[in-house]
Amino acid sequence: MTAASRPWRSLDSAAGGLALDLGLYAVSAAFAAITAATSTLPPHRAWGSVAAVGYLLAALLVAGQLLLRGRRPGLAGVTARWTVTGFAWATVALLPLAVQSAQRASGRTDRAQEEVVVVEHAGIRLAEHGTPYLGHDAIAALPADERLLGYTPYQPGMALFGLPRAGVDAWWTDSRVWFALVTALALAVAVGALRGAGRPSAGRPDAAAVLRGVQAATVLPVCALTLATGGDDLPVLALCLLALAFAAADRPGAAGVAVGIAGALKLFAWPVALVLIFWGATRRAGLRVALGALGLPVLALVPVLLVDRDALVENVLRFPLGHGLVTSPAQSPFPGHLIATALPAGRVVAAALLVAVGVAIAVRLLRRPPGTAAATALICGYGLLAAILLMPATRFGYLLYPLALLVWAPALAGRPATVSPDSPTWARPRA
Repeated sequence: MTAASRPWRSLDSAAGGLALDLGLYAVSAAFAAITAATSTLPPHRAWGSVAAVGYLLAALLVAGQLLLRGRRPGLAGVTARWTVTGFAWATVALLPLAVQSAQRASGRTDRAQEEVVVVEHAGIRLAEHGTPYLGHDAIAALPADERLLGYTPYQPGMALFGLPRAGVDAWWTDSRVWFALVTALALAVAVGALRGAGRPSAGRPDAAAVLRGVQAATVLPVCALTLATGGDDLPVLALCLLALAFAAADRPGAAGVAVGIAGALKLFAWPVALVLIFWGATRRAGLRVALGALGLPVLALVPVLLVDRDALVENVLRFPLGHGLVTSPAQSPFPGHLIATALPAGRVVAAALLVAVGVAIAVRLLRRPPGTAAATALICGYGLLAAILLMPATRFGYLLYPLALLVWAPALAGRPATVSPDSPTWARPRA
């Protein structure tokens, strides 16, 4: 344990982890209530009104665990904390998602963020025309206030989540439902991979650290809100966490496939793929990682490239780089955006800073590639955090990536085979 990590470990382990659980749910309840009262976005307000109750109930459950900790240790152990986490995710993410999907199916047009509509339109176009993208001329022919929704700034795989909508208009064909299913499946497989990741050299995975990592990807407000109202980032994040779990289990081929699927959905997974390839190289498995990490995104691009190359370039290159018919509305007040808008030649300055960070990370990878999955997660987390803060056009919600990756890192590190009696069986040392 490094000196820098000791304060976090002390806070995380206070009262067997329950102190931080209580703080997480209590602060999240306040955040959800404030969101319900003040947000200018109708889907966010709708989320907050439901999630505030869910977080409050979870906080009350944790308070009960704290009171019973001395008399009934089993009700305050890691297994019980998993149960509360599952309850919290169901009430603060899945329930608001289901409510908004049902309301939208019944005619409410203010119960989904724009990315939900974009993904579903992309799925319908994929089913009808073989490509999820509209070309430049087709977007230009749309009314001016509809051109933004004409762009699909994702990789082709994201359109698969919109395919159910091409068949029937119902609550369960809402793309958020499928985002949630893939997210849950990927996280479940990731936890399963970590259960089998223990080695004599690394120790069994820390059950409490795995739980904290899952909380960061599920019940943290930035993740729960995103899944319930938009959702497209959550399966990408979950697949990246799965890839890192496979890395911790010394399964480089599987790690490459998982991050490759994520990269076929969204560009945010590509930096994670690059760092994982360097991790694989330290095990003479860089090619195995690269085959999935790079091969799957390329395979996803080939069909749409053959159908309409210009449409692909317009959506995945010109628009994200600010050269489309409309500009991205992503404008959170992070340093990169402030520099780009407030300084002379600000966009150039912000771009230069972003490039400098990229070069620094590249040098670090070349000189000292990560030898463990935990180190890989830390590099990805801090690198994405720097990129999000310095990008001229970004969103507050993108912080879910670095936050979850950084909290996931301790779950990948393993620990010596010493556990408390209330730890789950899979976290205990093997005889």
